[in-house]
Amino acid sequence: MPRSGRRAASTAALLKRVLASPSYRGKHVILLRGRVYTAASGRELTRLFDRLVKEHPGATPTLAYVPTAQTPVLILLRADSGRSAASAAGVPAST
Repeated sequence: MPRSGRRAASTAALLKRVLASPSYRGKHVILLRGRVYTAASGRELTRLFDRLVKEHPGATPTLAYVPTAQTPVLILLRADSGRSAASAAGVPAST
């Protein structure tokens, strides 16, 4: 397996741990070379991203927002499977 494949797997594992951790909720995160960098706002994230790109040329950062527990998450489903997207998601039919 190429080295980049192993790197992607470690980034995916790191992202999974970050998303599960309560300490990152409500924050923007950048994953780069096995490290997690946090920012509280979009503006701070932009500054951090620009700095990291300059410090680590050639590295590919992964950006994500870790939602709070109350943040609604939109899930898009394909509706061509014969049943409606709402019923596939377990949403009761409105009456």
